Amino acid sequence: MSYKLATYQSADGPRAAIILGERVIDVARATRVKADESVDGILMDWQKAKARLTALTTRKGLRGQPLTKVKLLAPIPRPGAIYCAGSNYADHAAEMARASGREAPLDPHDLGLRSWHFIKSSRAVTAPGQTVKMPSNSKKIDWEVELAVIIGRKCKDVAEKDAYRYIAGYTIANDLSARDRGLREAMPATSAFRFDWTAHKSFDGSCPMGPWIVPASEIKDPMDLGLQLDVSGVNKQNSNTKHMIFNIREQIADLSSKITLWPGDVIMTGTPDGVGNGRGEYLKIGDVVKARVEGIGELVTKMA
Repeated sequence: MSYKLATYQSADGPRAAIILGERVIDVARATRVKADESVDGILMDWQKAKARLTALTTRKGLRGQPLTKVKLLAPIPRPGAIYCAGSNYADHAAEMARASGREAPLDPHDLGLRSWHFIKSSRAVTAPGQTVKMPSNSKKIDWEVELAVIIGRKCKDVAEKDAYRYIAGYTIANDLSARDRGLREAMPATSAFRFDWTAHKSFDGSCPMGPWIVPASEIKDPMDLGLQLDVSGVNKQNSNTKHMIFNIREQIADLSSKITLWPGDVIMTGTPDGVGNGRGEYLKIGDVVKARVEGIGELVTKMA
């Protein structure tokens, strides 16, 4: 039987669980392994822990709680690091270029370039179903559905062909973005210090993530998953991970050539076209955002 790995709010605080059908099973109480109390602890021992989790799926008599009665938190409430692929779908790169009056960029592969990532604050992570308060200093809060990769092994200088061996699983992320906070307008256009990625990408609540982690073994091909996002019932994004410019293998190889990736680190792999900035539409108070990734589920966020 397949399972999903999650973090739930217990009377004792956040704890790791597996979801079997509609039941939520506290992992550490079932395995009697203290490290299994948190998803972080499970991922730090992923090579052994995944065998323990698989064993739970066939154990008889496991007690659990109904999923409908449990409050799920972000599967990794405070990741060690969140690396976000920038401009990683050609159609999204083109729509952002049009919005700023530029020509669509060439394929970076043709220019000899590799994938690039910015860092999003782990403090920006928020739980599925949560309400995000829009920052008062921004009028242009945008949405971005993304497939998020969860690292399960220490990872440095990894070859592309071996990259999947370092993945524990996948979840959904919404890279909320304050489009009008990305530039320091008083700085000259040619200044290297003109961009403000912190205000743009890391305001409080700007990284909804979840609702759980689907183990990598359950996803046949992460490079062929449908992506969708609706805002208050209206579809805005509808694409597939096969349209990434730099695939998951390339991203892991590129990142690990620059910095060591650790268990529990998250790679957000980019978003397709259909974001608000491309059409001059932005989130409003009361909007409900539903991000979906095939084979994983749905991540709901309310704006306030």
